Amino acid sequence: MRELTGHRVNPANEKLKIEVLDEPGSGGASHLYHITGFNSSSNPSDPWTKRHGQPAEHSTILFQNGPIAEVGVNGLTHEALLAILIDRLEAFQAGPYKSDDNQEALTRLIGAQYWLQQRTLRRMARGVEGTHTV
Repeated sequence: MRELTGHRVNPANEKLKIEVLDEPGSGGASHLYHITGFNSSSNPSDPWTKRHGQPAEHSTILFQNGPIAEVGVNGLTHEALLAILIDRLEAFQAGPYKSDDNQEALTRLIGAQYWLQQRTLRRMARGVEGTHTV
């Protein structure tokens, strides 16, 4: 297990602990991240308390592990996580929290998503998407 600290810049992020729970896979990246340091009881969007009778105090992010052609879809992709972040920043930019900083972050996230999609399209064209072939 290792802990990530690059997110720590303000009191809210200081409280969040991000742990990488698995060893890197064949591609060199880990797949299981565990986030603690929060309590969802004051979050009006929290479905956890209603479903489970208590607030959430952790979140897990599980990424795709293995070639989709062999193991199927078994976790999130980078593109899916980026789509969530893009959606949130687009909403902020359309509302009262519009800022140059948000726009810069949004532009970079859209760029990251574009390049990952281009990689996928090139792999599809070569017939190697969903495999461990480089």
